[in-house]
Amino acid sequence: MSKKYNCSKRTIQRKIDLYKVSIPKKEPKKVVVLMDTTYWGRDFGVMLFKDAYTKENLLKHYLKSETNALYIQGINELRSKGFEVVAIVCDGRRGLLQSFEKIPVQMCQFHQVAIIRRYITKSPKLPASIELKEFVAMMKNTDKESFEGGLELWFTKWKTFLNERTTNPETEKSHYTHKRLRSAYRSLKTNSKWLFTWYDNMELNIPNTTNAIDGHFSDLKNKLRNHNGLSKARKIKFIDEFLKA
Repeated sequence: MSKKYNCSKRTIQRKIDLYKVSIPKKEPKKVVVLMDTTYWGRDFGVMLFKDAYTKENLLKHYLKSETNALYIQGINELRSKGFEVVAIVCDGRRGLLQSFEKIPVQMCQFHQVAIIRRYITKSPKLPASIELKEFVAMMKNTDKESFEGGLELWFTKWKTFLNERTTNPETEKSHYTHKRLRSAYRSLKTNSKWLFTWYDNMELNIPNTTNAIDGHFSDLKNKLRNHNGLSKARKIKFIDEFLKA
C-alpha cells in the first residue's frame, strides 16, 4: 500500500488507526443464541453470541478467561435490549448448561464427541471403547430415545468390564481399571439431558451444534494469520470489523 499510494508505512498505519468501526444496530427479535469463545494466546479471547436463525452476530465480549458469569451476562444483556431468547446452544462447560432457567439449552453434540475422544483417544484399542466411539459417532443422525436406549445397552453389555478394579500391591488400595472409559460413559449419561434439546423442541428449529459459530471463528483466524504482528488494539479493530457485533 505504501508503494501503491506513494506514502510512508506510518502514514498508512495512522489512517487505519483513525478508522472507526461502525456497528449496525440490532433489531430485537426472537433468537436462538449460539455462543462460544475463541482465543489468541493464553489471555486474549472473544466471546461471541450469534443468532442461529439469521446467522447475525448479536454481541461479543473481549476477555482474558472464559467464565459462566460472562455467558450469563451476555444473555441478560440481549434480553435487556428486547431480544426474546427462545433457546441457547453452547458447549458443555461445567455448570453452564444448568445456568438458564426457563430457556431450553442444547449442548453442542460436536463438543460432546470431542470430550469422548479426549477420554478414549482417536484410536481406542479396547473393544468396549471402540464400540462406544462408533456409537457416539452416530449421535448426530439419531433421535433421543434411540440414543439413550443404545447407551443403556452398551452399559449393560460392558458393566462387569467397567467395574473391574486393580489393586496396588504396595498400598493394597484398589482403583477402577478403566477409569477413562468410565469417565466417558459418565459424561454421556450426565449430559444426555441436554444433548437432544433440539429433539424435545422441534418447533424451535434449534441446531444441535455450534458449528456455525466455530466456522466463523476459523475464518476469522485464517484472515488474521495474514496480518501477524498486529498490536492488540489493531487486532481488536480487525475483529470488530469482521464480526460487526
